[in-house]
Amino acid sequence: MTKKPINPGHVYPDLTVSPPEDWAVGLPAIYHSMEPAIVQLGLTRTAKLMTTINQKDGFDCMSCAWPDPDERKALEFCENGARAVTWEATPVTVPTSFWSENSVTDLLTKSEYWLGMQGRLTEPVYKPAGSDHYEPVTWERAFAIVGDRLRALDSPDKAVFYTSGRTANETAFVYQLFARAYGTNNLPDCSNMCHESTSLALDEVIGIGKATIAYDDFERTDLIIILGQNPGTNHPRMLTALEDAKRNGTKIVAVNPLPEAGLLRYKNPQKVRGIAGKGTTNADQFLQIRSGGDMALMQAISKRVLDAEAAHPGT
Repeated sequence: MTKKPINPGHVYPDLTVSPPEDWAVGLPAIYHSMEPAIVQLGLTRTAKLMTTINQKDGFDCMSCAWPDPDERKALEFCENGARAVTWEATPVTVPTSFWSENSVTDLLTKSEYWLGMQGRLTEPVYKPAGSDHYEPVTWERAFAIVGDRLRALDSPDKAVFYTSGRTANETAFVYQLFARAYGTNNLPDCSNMCHESTSLALDEVIGIGKATIAYDDFERTDLIIILGQNPGTNHPRMLTALEDAKRNGTKIVAVNPLPEAGLLRYKNPQKVRGIAGKGTTNADQFLQIRSGGDMALMQAISKRVLDAEAAHPGT
């Protein structure tokens, strides 16, 4: 039997501050990943969902864009992914009465967590001009409203079909088919907004606007430098790739103002040494620079490389 979380107000009266951890994941990550899912979805549905995330016959996790290896493990997700899937699959739904009880002005004062904990939308809602409340409408009415606006445009290119990175691949595929059938390829999403500058800069510097390596290259390289990113926070599944690389002899250098626990030591919950052992020390060298000191560091490294080349050309 499922129910709403016990703490819908996002209040933690017992919150304490403790020294930073020197390792990450392990058994605690399993508990924190599964607890919200089991509470909201139940054991059976949780097991079914978690064993299909990022599997070839399953669905892609909407939490991040970390690539999937050719050889998949039984569980190919992280704590962030488990929570994102639970958030999307929750059986808790927003009741029709919610919209008359909560104005837009009131909703603006609520946290994103509170809004999410109200559940999923199961019917279209519409905010008439001048009203401070959304109103539930039928699907027929929703389609009519959208259709009237699209037909009123002078050109399909006057419309923009924006979507979110949290949208599942399957949903995004159908959405872009609709936009193209309408007659436009105006399909920006949050990835464009986030990575437009990255793509432009990379294209000018290396000739291509995206990464130049494949997933398998991690375990074949001699050196990995992690700069400007926290794998344990941004892409926790990367910790497994780093562990595999480390065990193949790769050296790893981490640059960060804060020592991230996942790079200090990683306890892989899918391996015995991650449960009962000490795990893997991923970073061979940790450069704890000051915040904003990355440019100075890169200039210093560049100078040393150029000096070495000048002293011994061709090496």
